[in-house]
Amino acid sequence: MPYRRLPKTDAARIKAMKTVLDKEDAFSSASRVVAWKTLSDVQRIYDRFMGAYLYHNGCKKNQVRHSGDGDDAKSRARMFISHFIQVLNLAIQRGEIKERYKSLYGLEEGNYTVPELISGEQILCWGEKIISGEKERLKHGGVPISNPSIAKVSVHFDIFKELYSKQKRLQKLTSNSGDDVAQLRAEADAVLLDLWNQVEAAFRDLPLLERYQKCQSYGLVYYYRRHEEPIPGLTL
Repeated sequence: MPYRRLPKTDAARIKAMKTVLDKEDAFSSASRVVAWKTLSDVQRIYDRFMGAYLYHNGCKKNQVRHSGDGDDAKSRARMFISHFIQVLNLAIQRGEIKERYKSLYGLEEGNYTVPELISGEQILCWGEKIISGEKERLKHGGVPISNPSIAKVSVHFDIFKELYSKQKRLQKLTSNSGDDVAQLRAEADAVLLDLWNQVEAAFRDLPLLERYQKCQSYGLVYYYRRHEEPIPGLTL
């Protein structure tokens, strides 16, 4: 005999609930297959689930739409921070800036390699350190580094930081809205299980083919087992 399986996707859950709501809405209370309380529960879960589902999809689309907004800003921020560190290292090697000032920038004395600036977090970390370190050195009467100046580094760093923060906010919205949908899945599955049981119980005395067709009209989904002989006239 074909077996029944609850929906596996959110879109399928929504479709299953809507099918029953539309079907039962067409009948008078006397001829309804599903109990009124169950229908009320389905309607409540359907409204909440649909709202959360649509909001989550909207968040995902918005995140994707703005995913590349900060790419150019990231590249420019990385370039200016890297160039500034290189110029700083050269000035120290020429004796124009004392080696001990490297600690102000979070840089190790004697190490003249440029820190890794691949991820957004690394760029944020070193941008903050370089800008803070240069300002602190200037307080001690140091001569400003030019080409690039810390002002120019700060401009590109601030642009990147703003776009990066925006993308993180969009990612958080997507994640949080996805959690909301996930929390509703268990409720949706529970109410679907209840109402599908009621639908099958209502039609259990009908002939085999008619029983399955009636249940299918209420959104129940059936599958043939492997090597199972199909029921004549039943399309799954």
